[in-house]
Amino acid sequence: MRIALAGEALIDFTGTGPLAFQGHEGGAVMNSAIACARLGQPTAFITQLSNDLFGEVLMAYIQANGVDTRFVLRSPAPSTLAFVERTPTTNRYAFYMQGTADVLWSPPSLPELPESCRYLQFGSIALLQDPAGGRITELVEASRGQRVIVFDPNMRPSLLKDADDYRKRYVRWLRASDVLKLSDEDAALLSPGMGLADAAASYLKGGPQAVIITRGGEGATLYREGKAPMDVTPPKITVADTIGAGDTFTAGLSVSLLEHGIEQPSQIAALGEQAWAEVLKFAATAAALNCTREGADPPTREELRAMLGA
Repeated sequence: MRIALAGEALIDFTGTGPLAFQGHEGGAVMNSAIACARLGQPTAFITQLSNDLFGEVLMAYIQANGVDTRFVLRSPAPSTLAFVERTPTTNRYAFYMQGTADVLWSPPSLPELPESCRYLQFGSIALLQDPAGGRITELVEASRGQRVIVFDPNMRPSLLKDADDYRKRYVRWLRASDVLKLSDEDAALLSPGMGLADAAASYLKGGPQAVIITRGGEGATLYREGKAPMDVTPPKITVADTIGAGDTFTAGLSVSLLEHGIEQPSQIAALGEQAWAEVLKFAATAAALNCTREGADPPTREELRAMLGA
């Protein structure tokens, strides 16, 4: 195991017409776990799945994609469900997660990750409710300095009961993180009225050594202390669906950084400009490929290699 991810797994029901929906395996952190595994890195997922029919589907899907399930607990509580309505520029969500299995994840002792695990990624809706949110925070803080911590807030405004309270807790998550990836929509919610560059500068002061802000089809920008911003533009594609694009981008960051030799937080600052350009291109291309098909469906390493021409 080289990469571990802690967070939610759910069923996404995407709208196909008035009150018509098609189910897909989903959840931002699970999507990233699938992406990391398909991109060729030994990956483990930390969560709790229901014993219901949806939970069985999720477990089978995770296993079929080669994700290590040693840290997946099971529960009689129901599975989290999400309903997604597509719009021309974004997606609208309705979540049903009260008392669900992943929300109730609270092991008596935190998972003991092996030394071989060099990355821990977390974020998204699993942080919004306890006990899972609190226990994931404790797991991340316990791993601080031992492995590279990647944080993707992936905020869902419809689930935020108190945005100001979330911003306060965000400071704690930021302090424990080495790499922060967020969307421009996340930044607008976290730092209302601030431009992206100013927001990124404020996040860098909070803990991370690198901040990457994505802007959908326009690409993404890397921000670091004392360095000029670095932009990446994704390849031109025909978009079928944007669900899972950000999750795949974040997974691509972890995979590519690891493959560029970044195994400790202390190594991030020394990564050169050319290497960062390659990391961003890798992540952006993986995310673009995900968008060429319905639902969250990250590419395999072979598909990505063909797209990159290498």
